[in-house]
Amino acid sequence: MFDFLEGYDVLGAFWTTVQLTLLSAVGSLIWGTLLAAMRVGPVPLMRGFGTAYVNIVRNIPLTVIILFSSLGLYSTLSISLGAGDDVDTANFRLAVLGLIVYTSAFVCEAIRSGINTVPVGQAEAARAIGLSFTQVLFLVVLPQAFRAAVGPLTNVLIALTKNTTVAAAIGVAEAALLMKDMVEKEAQLLLISAIIAFGFCCLTLPTGLILGWVGKKVAVKR
Repeated sequence: MFDFLEGYDVLGAFWTTVQLTLLSAVGSLIWGTLLAAMRVGPVPLMRGFGTAYVNIVRNIPLTVIILFSSLGLYSTLSISLGAGDDVDTANFRLAVLGLIVYTSAFVCEAIRSGINTVPVGQAEAARAIGLSFTQVLFLVVLPQAFRAAVGPLTNVLIALTKNTTVAAAIGVAEAALLMKDMVEKEAQLLLISAIIAFGFCCLTLPTGLILGWVGKKVAVKR
């Protein structure tokens, strides 16, 4: 029944999906944290930038961002984010960039929700002993905010894993592109769909269970 799979690199496609997810997750966490810091910061210009970025990016379809990354940056402006002219490698990098740009807006809101759980008195006490805003944020507020935001960040990570399928629009050889190729060549639509769906379940279900357990362990008891 599964003989038709011999000509397809299913594991390789899902490995590409995992790479897209991990690289985008790290980049989104870094940029999303900085955006959250801007949104709660004392500088009006930075607060305005953070607010505008989140509200604009969240309302742009991910497909548009991914296509702009390839057609706008690579095809029009010749920006490939690295040495070499290999189209597949460039599209992979640009897909990661597009996913970071999009996902970081949701990471920002998840972290900001965690920041809102930290009692204001703790920040005021830290300022009272002479800590700067940056020190208060990174030494006092964010460590507690991350503990409170594990749940929302888990949901963002799961959504990111599924959103990597959009990278197929610019030819990144991940699971969705392989599924499209298999459906076009094989008369096994239901079986192919079940295999790809099972693969994504194997990626997302353990992630949700493990991070859900971590969230309960590190939750701040108030």
